[in-house]
Amino acid sequence: MAEIRKRLIFHGRVQGVGFRYTAKHLAGSLGLTGWVRNEYDGTVRMEVQGRKDMIYKLMEGLNRGMYISIDWIDEEEIPLIEEKYFSVK
Repeated sequence: MAEIRKRLIFHGRVQGVGFRYTAKHLAGSLGLTGWVRNEYDGTVRMEVQGRKDMIYKLMEGLNRGMYISIDWIDEEEIPLIEEKYFSVK
């Protein structure tokens, strides 16, 4: 299955609840690369790359977090880039 890259913006209770480190752990376990960071407006921005089914598993896993509450996600497919790991910015 071909790889894709998505830019995701998470809205809801997503800052101060371990979102970024949960994302890093899940992404690593699913073989995904990219990055995640908090934004000044209270959202969390992520760029994630890998197989489409694994990206959706990451999104499902994040939605099951104990304190994380995702109201909605803005999603956009973007061009692939060369990278080796998933990081927290």
